[in-house]
Amino acid sequence: MNTSPIRHAVKTVARRVARKVYQALPMSPSAKQALRSKLSRKFRSSSAMISSAPAPILAAPVPTDPSPLSTTFEYPETSKTDVLLFSVIDWHFRIQRPQHLARGLAKSGHRVFYLSNHFSDRNEPGYEIEQIEPGLPLFQIKLNVPGAPAIYFEGPQPNDQAALQNSLSVLLHDFDIASSLSMVAHGYWYDTASGVPNSTLVYDCMDHHEGFGNVPQELIDLEKKILTNADLVTTTSLYLDEMAAEYTSSHTIVRNAGEYTHFATPPATVYKDPEGRKIIGYCGAIAEWFDGELIRSLSKAFPEHLILLVGGDTANVASLLKGCKNVVFIGEVAYSDVPHYVHAFDVCLLPFQVIPLTLATNPVKVYEYLATGKPVVCVDLPEVEQFGEHSFKADTYEGFADCVRMALSPEANTEDKISQRRAFAALQTWNHRVEEFSAATDALTSPKVSIVILTYNNLDLTKACLESVYEVSDYDNLEVIIVDNASSDGTIEYLKALDGTRDDTVILLNEDNLGFAAGNNVGLEAVTGEYIVLLNNDTVVTKGWITTLLRHFKRDANIGLLGPVTNNIGNEARIEIDYTDIADMPATAARYTRAHMGETIPMRTAAFFCVMMHKSTYEAIGGLNEAFGRGFFEDDDYCRRVEQIGRTVLCADDVFIHHHLSASFNKLKQADKQKLFEDNKKTYEDLWGEWIPHSYRK
Repeated sequence: MNTSPIRHAVKTVARRVARKVYQALPMSPSAKQALRSKLSRKFRSSSAMISSAPAPILAAPVPTDPSPLSTTFEYPETSKTDVLLFSVIDWHFRIQRPQHLARGLAKSGHRVFYLSNHFSDRNEPGYEIEQIEPGLPLFQIKLNVPGAPAIYFEGPQPNDQAALQNSLSVLLHDFDIASSLSMVAHGYWYDTASGVPNSTLVYDCMDHHEGFGNVPQELIDLEKKILTNADLVTTTSLYLDEMAAEYTSSHTIVRNAGEYTHFATPPATVYKDPEGRKIIGYCGAIAEWFDGELIRSLSKAFPEHLILLVGGDTANVASLLKGCKNVVFIGEVAYSDVPHYVHAFDVCLLPFQVIPLTLATNPVKVYEYLATGKPVVCVDLPEVEQFGEHSFKADTYEGFADCVRMALSPEANTEDKISQRRAFAALQTWNHRVEEFSAATDALTSPKVSIVILTYNNLDLTKACLESVYEVSDYDNLEVIIVDNASSDGTIEYLKALDGTRDDTVILLNEDNLGFAAGNNVGLEAVTGEYIVLLNNDTVVTKGWITTLLRHFKRDANIGLLGPVTNNIGNEARIEIDYTDIADMPATAARYTRAHMGETIPMRTAAFFCVMMHKSTYEAIGGLNEAFGRGFFEDDDYCRRVEQIGRTVLCADDVFIHHHLSASFNKLKQADKQKLFEDNKKTYEDLWGEWIPHSYRK
């Protein structure tokens, strides 16, 4: 896929044709499955792979039983956040920044799930999993996506996106990933990664993708979305950091590095030139950014030396240099074998063209070269500046040759010079970068969320609601404003005892029962957060509910009101969900919400048992209409006002809140409830015309 895109495309088409032929075979389903299994065993290597249990792909998979898959592997238990690394390269293709960061994060105690850019061509949701190193919580994941599309040529098509989401849902379930950091290395993954529930979204921008020149606009647009909406953008260079600043204020530089020990330790064997010449060498990809003409000029300037080029040649540079007798191409070598060649170099090269792509590049290979102590000669690029006196740099072919001559001199290869290069490289390792990355994510500040909870009697329900808000919200910047409407069952005494015990909580006690609208307005006037939640006291929230709701606002700035799904309400927010004991609710809810991650449905009216809005929505339309008194229709009215300012009302299918439903209203006599309903319906219709009754989802 990386080196032979045409061959990969042909294989992809062939798979699709084969699938159609398979589907048309005049065989029973069981016979077809037997044939498929036989072919899979023949053509797939499964020695290090485990496939997850199948589930139907046409509907979101909602597993019912815990999977034993996570117990198949042994690794130390950890309390650190799980990491989902949405990669740009398969783990085994070429060891680069994503693999180094993944390994470093795993060694520091995170469970790391490295999602390969290669997919498993299977129809059922699931994945193949490989533990990279025994005892280390680091796994490569190949999600099941029919057709195994390449990520480099277009964004995920609707069927691909559904498969990605459903397969990732199975992974989240199998390993009980309830809180995570989603680290994205390529724009293709934006819709998938940004939909992961209760996850911090980080875009690790390591390349100037537009600089490649062949990246489709669709992928460029996806990159711009993630630059805009990520919680943090980490970049590898000042050039990229300045680009990120055009989209977000949350960005920082975490440069590349080298695996010091791998390169500083002399290998068992070192390449030797049969003719005994000094070696001017390069190790890395020989692609469109590689300056073949610069190598041709060096070949002429140093005919007595060997110019050794180690790496896959995808730009046909070998054809350009065919007449250069002292230039030798080794081809692609395994990462483990790279020191075998680099330790043979007398001078190490960075022979790049000066183009937008390389202007943004922080070259990994220079860190690796310096770890060996070898002199390094670079094209004068912005990121080379950080290497200071430890590298030579030039901006012309003649100047580059002069630098090579200086690098070959005894003065450039004293023990002191060699030690200085190694000392610099020893402080620029991937462990250092993991520390920088972790410090940047730890320093992230979350927008303040103000939760307004109106109470009127039902003390036991209030206690359960607050306990869930405090214990499972999994959010570090909350303001909880509790407004009591003159309760008479001990609630006031309970709230007075709570007052002052928590820095994040404000208690407001009304002398009279002001009703639902006016009572909530008391709380709304006190909020200081960027986002506001109105939450009934007869609810129980679930882990990560706030972060997941906030992600939808990041993805869609036009949301006016957003509510969750629930077990008990009179509109589309109600879902069929199977639990009878509240103790079973969190696990049951997690199975449902993971299967619907990132999904929303439009609603005419959000029920105000739980709604979130940006403070700008509240500032634009004000509080709830107090003409509705004790309750009924104030939510319909508010939604019409949200529509008036051009914003949408949505229900998030990936957030579940348990609701007891009308705990206060249920204490009213039926006749009183009916009169209140009819009176408020008339008030609503005087304002908005005929009321459209709520309905359940189909």
